[in-house]
Amino acid sequence: MKQAILIALASALITGAAIKAAPALAQEPALETNITLVRTADLDLGSAVGQRQLDHRLANAAREVCGEASDVDIKGKNEVRRCRDETLANVRSQREAMASAGERGAVIAVSAAR
Repeated sequence: MKQAILIALASALITGAAIKAAPALAQEPALETNITLVRTADLDLGSAVGQRQLDHRLANAAREVCGEASDVDIKGKNEVRRCRDETLANVRSQREAMASAGERGAVIAVSAAR
């Protein structure tokens, strides 16, 4: 009888330790880098219309590489919004250089790690 109680107590302690250790053993998921290429060969970047079209393409590319979050996931929505803002900020210098030079045919790589 005494041995059965000791076995039950030891099992409970081992189970409790395993449950407490599980979160510590969980690994953070690896980040995945998403890339989308934005082509500009058909745009006249010297014009305001061409620059607006490029801005629209870049915004769509940022949405594509950053993904979406469920409407009920507020934290996820904020992370996606931050990702899009950072992604557009990263390509802004390329966009400005191309627009000021009126460059045609260049490709802008839009990327984000998620």
